[in-house]
Formats: sequence, C-alpha cells, structure tokens
Amino acid sequence: MTAVLVRRAAAAEFAAVARLTVAAYEADGQLKGESGYAGVLADVASRAADGEVLVAVDGATGVLLGSVTFVRSGSPYAELAGPGEAEFRMLAVDPAAQGRGAGAALVRACLSRAVAQGCTAVVICVRSGFADTAHRLYAGLGFVRTPERDWSPLPGVELLGLRRELTPAPA
Repeated sequence: MTAVLVRRAAAAEFAAVARLTVAAYEADGQLKGESGYAGVLADVASRAADGEVLVAVDGATGVLLGSVTFVRSGSPYAELAGPGEAEFRMLAVDPAAQGRGAGAALVRACLSRAVAQGCTAVVICVRSGFADTAHRLYAGLGFVRTPERDWSPLPGVELLGLRRELTPAPA
C-alpha cells in the first residue's frame, strides 16, 4: 500500500472533491431524507473561501482518496468551535478507498494545523446512528464525547459533539 499524502485542495480539484464528498455521504446513508445538504457538501469553493479544504491523495498515483474542511471559530462553517478552538467538517473518504488510512491522515492533518495555529482543542460533530467506522476513528485519535455540545439542525438529525484537547506546540 502506498503512502497517503495530505495537502490543500487546488481549485481545479473542487469538482472532484464535491463528487467524492457527496458520494461518500450517500454511501453512508447520511443524505436520505435530507433536503439541500448535498448542495452544501458540493459547494467546495465556498468551503475553501471560509476555511481550508484538504485532500488526501495516493502518494504514488495522485488519485484523490478523501477530503475534509478545516475551520476556526468564527467561520461560517464552524458549528461548535468556540474561542481558541478549531473544527473540521465534511470528512469524506471515497467508498472505494476506505481502509487505506485516508480518513486518519486527514484528521491528523487537522490536528496538526490546529496545534500550529495555537488552538487549545479541536471539536467536531458526528451524526448519531451513522458512521460507526468514523466514531471508532475519532475515539482512537483521542476525541471524547461532549454531550453538552450535542445539537439538532433538523428534526430527526441528531449530531453528537466530540472534542480533542491539544498540547501546545513547543515555542
């Protein structure tokens, strides 16, 4: 298996990132009964303008494996992040590429960016009842449930808050 590399998405990749993200959410069943969220997921240009869209690529072939949006508190895409915190959203791995470490590589890249920017924690939300693999990934990377941050954007959609404390980078 070749290495997974993480870098900032190029504008020329936005359409491919949009397709991959929507396909991953559809494959996981997270878009059933949703009205409009696929459009939000597909609007990579807006995410890139208000945050940092990262991609995971196969180190040998350059094939796109996954993506994530990293934001700071105050961004229009930050749902949970408070002062001094970062957040990532819309983590998606191509269903055909799952199990290769792309998701973990993207999360680690977000954690590294947050430390480099002096953040005290990274917060995320995950949909209740979906993505058991994602729940295991986040727990394995040190995220813990923060029930006080749970919320519901729509009836029937319950989002669970998770938080990962960060150790400051050495000066």
